[in-house]
Amino acid sequence: MKKVHFIVGPTASGKTFLSQLIAEQLKIEIVSADSRQIYRYLDIGTAKPDAAFRAQVPHHFIDICDPDEYYSAGIFGRQARQAIGKIFARNATPLVVGGSGLYIKALVDGIFELDAKSESVRERLERQLTEKGLPDLFQWLREVDPRYANKISSNDRQRILRALEVFLVTGKPFSYFHQKKPQSADFVPVFWGLELERNLLYQRIDRRAEQMLDEGLLEEVRQVLAKGYHPDLNALNTVGYKEAIEYIQEKISYQIMLERIQRNTRRYAKRQLTWFRADPRVHWVEVTLKEDYQLLSRKIITA
Repeated sequence: MKKVHFIVGPTASGKTFLSQLIAEQLKIEIVSADSRQIYRYLDIGTAKPDAAFRAQVPHHFIDICDPDEYYSAGIFGRQARQAIGKIFARNATPLVVGGSGLYIKALVDGIFELDAKSESVRERLERQLTEKGLPDLFQWLREVDPRYANKISSNDRQRILRALEVFLVTGKPFSYFHQKKPQSADFVPVFWGLELERNLLYQRIDRRAEQMLDEGLLEEVRQVLAKGYHPDLNALNTVGYKEAIEYIQEKISYQIMLERIQRNTRRYAKRQLTWFRADPRVHWVEVTLKEDYQLLSRKIITA
């Protein structure tokens, strides 16, 4: 089987920079494995590759959905496997770049229902539970997954929430995974993890937050809201956007907004590292200097 290289790691670790170095030396097409870059209009806050690089090198799975459009890791896994096959057919080299662990899991291994988890989805369901009550959620489950709903009690809060979470994350009913094995990839994945000393990573994260605001994050959010998109959408309930919305709604000050973006991004980076470090297939490479990225790019090209 053919090999596919993956560049993974926390936000602000230099994944895009490394992919640019590789693109200078090899005919590649980039498969973005980022659960936020799929959305149109959300550019600055998701740190999408700039337009010049995207014009030079084909990118897949960027700007494929509107902010209120449903998409999931399961859908990505299936579509990305198809895209990689087509890239190989064009005699190009696919390079998967991203920090969304569940998306990469779906692409390489397929998703079992137990892997389908999302903090934002669970928080949304918890809010609905508080506002509307358990009977309303159970009725929803009966509509989307009657087979599983008939097997559990209408008072089984934990199983109702879990089944709805799986449905929202994967786009498939919970009962679907009881009868079908996930489809894994037909290529050999080679994972390269970018590792930075923690203080350096946090400095980069803090600086990136400031740069995003300088580049117009607040105006980007205002434009998205002006298009009629609700601030409670999952796409906007993510780091950078939710804090900006709170500032626009005059709930917090500018300084508190900045500090929360920095803090929450650091927390997100920590979760990303925890996810990828749990995968023994990842080859970790320390990248502190520009020369480290250049050396790794040559290593990937010749691997």
